[in-house]
Amino acid sequence: MKKIEQLKAIGIHPTKEYFWNLPVSKLVTHTLQKKQGVLTNTGALACDTGEFTGRSPKDKYIVKDSITEDSVWWGDVNHPFSTEDFDKLHNRVTAHLSNREIYIKDVQAGSKKEYQLNVRVITETPWQSLFANNLFLRPTEKELETFEHEWLILAAPEFKADPKIDKTRQHNFTIINFTKKVILIGGSAYTGEIKKGIFSILNYILPHNKNVLSMHCSANIGEDGNTAVFFGLSGTGKTTLSADPSRALIGDDEHGWDSKNVFNFEGGCYAKCVNLSEEKEPQIFSAVRFGTLLENVRFYENSDIVDYDNIEVTENTRAAYPINFIDNAINPSLGGAPKNIFFLTCDAFGVLPPISKLTVGQAMYHFISGYTAKVAGTEAGITEPQTTFSACFGEPFLPLHPTKYAELLGQKLKGDKVNVWLINTGWSGGSYGIGERIKLSYTRAMITAVLDGKLDQVDYLKHNVFGLQMPTTCEGVPSNILNPKNTWENKQEYDETANSLATQFNENFKTYQSFANDEIRSGAPKIVSKLQKA
Repeated sequence: MKKIEQLKAIGIHPTKEYFWNLPVSKLVTHTLQKKQGVLTNTGALACDTGEFTGRSPKDKYIVKDSITEDSVWWGDVNHPFSTEDFDKLHNRVTAHLSNREIYIKDVQAGSKKEYQLNVRVITETPWQSLFANNLFLRPTEKELETFEHEWLILAAPEFKADPKIDKTRQHNFTIINFTKKVILIGGSAYTGEIKKGIFSILNYILPHNKNVLSMHCSANIGEDGNTAVFFGLSGTGKTTLSADPSRALIGDDEHGWDSKNVFNFEGGCYAKCVNLSEEKEPQIFSAVRFGTLLENVRFYENSDIVDYDNIEVTENTRAAYPINFIDNAINPSLGGAPKNIFFLTCDAFGVLPPISKLTVGQAMYHFISGYTAKVAGTEAGITEPQTTFSACFGEPFLPLHPTKYAELLGQKLKGDKVNVWLINTGWSGGSYGIGERIKLSYTRAMITAVLDGKLDQVDYLKHNVFGLQMPTTCEGVPSNILNPKNTWENKQEYDETANSLATQFNENFKTYQSFANDEIRSGAPKIVSKLQKA
């Protein structure tokens, strides 16, 4: 079918030029000619996303129909949208795109062929097309000759919805239709909506239809083929700790785990670059070169050098680049089933051990909890540590109920005999402002000890509130910090803080309690009424 006919088949009748699978150089050139971006001193393209510099979870919808009605986890995360309203809005968006220059990029998602999706991304701007090129898998020239899309993304940032007509909350929206296999994005130029739209699709299809666990995590692999997986919310060290020069990177954000492999969904990385420096994160720093898209960064005065410490637009500055811009990335992006899984948390209360081993029940419970803590200064209005829970370490992207993912995780942990470790990259010796942040060198030493099997034969001590198994020794780490209570001057205050945090865990879990099986519930912390020594 001719390209014009392919566009007409999806409702776009172009009245202006359209550009199909342009190479990176031309997408950059078009962006510069349209004055939508500038080049930095390293050759990267810097663009602003405008009104939205992050995702808008309240404006994300899923069409509620015969496919999704009884399977999607409806509520605060997944908002229903009617088929009729979707069809009307779809027609309005395609009419809008018919009168714009558009950029079409054919890409793939899922590095394991048997689960791979062909995705066509149609955007209004060339730099959005560059983003799609960088973040997803890039088909070969031969594959493009016969490419047929299974899923379609229409990204129209200049289209503003009318809530009264379109039944949206406000003028921006992201709507997923699993029956028609279309994602509509309007009113926002933030490219993360494109990325997470595909992630949400795979989070539904793979667990629901294929018994494959979809995961918001990073993954790497050692020379011996030993795969490790890292879960963690923003600020816990997921990207930093998985970027180990001695291990090959499988991917930094989105993966699947089937009966044999952990495999990356993407063909690139979307790295936060606030405070980026060559010293702290050399791999990401060197990846910011020609072909990379930088979002919402600012420059040193009268220069083309990016000031990564400048957050006047947003703290969520980003760099989008192909994964092969990372020197030690492997191709194809997959490894065997993991031997070790790390749950990363930045506990600003100083309660959780720097490292602890979890039972399967505890692993499922902490997976559903997805805990970390925000510290003062990270967001406006936060003056003391504040708990943050995000189910499965990626709640905004879960179309299914979190217990579905947790149960699937439990099955895989038992089947592949995987060790799960909780790593606290936060505070020790007291809460934020009193204690000290656990040294990155200690965290790296603990992870290395796990990967080298050095914690297999050591003695463990059980935490009296959370029930976690704490190693009593670990090479490269002072033994006194392995039990967090030892680092507090006031032991009673530690016990009270531990009970307080456990109470917040249990309160958060009430949302999932009635859906969780006994094994998951067994992983909950126990409030100690008569406080004893840990």
